[in-house]
Amino acid sequence: MTTTTQAPPAHHPVVSALAKRRAEDLQLRVADKITAFAGSMTFLYLHAAVFAVWMLAIEKSPWPTLTLVVSLEAIFLSTFVMIGQNRQAAFQQAKADHDFVEQELELKTNTDITREIHALTTELHRRLLADPS
Repeated sequence: MTTTTQAPPAHHPVVSALAKRRAEDLQLRVADKITAFAGSMTFLYLHAAVFAVWMLAIEKSPWPTLTLVVSLEAIFLSTFVMIGQNRQAAFQQAKADHDFVEQELELKTNTDITREIHALTTELHRRLLADPS
């Protein structure tokens, strides 16, 4: 007796759909790359090195310009963080919607199976009581 089982999907269907959408949209790919780099230790080390060189070797009074540059960079990076949060919230909502539909379908299927088992049990009980032997 051989049974075949289907391998579970590698990712949740919402994850797969999101990855496909991101791969098709240039803006999302760029935002993903910037967010991935800005959230890395390489980004931190690079900034520490550049700012140290700038303050120690390039400018004698780096503070006004450095403050401007850091403020502008913070504005842009916070925008990318918000973009990432919005995309994550949309992903979580899509996943929750998908899971809700799947759970409702499973609940309906289980309810139908329970009703069938009840009907079969009732019929079996009726037949056993009807047969005197």
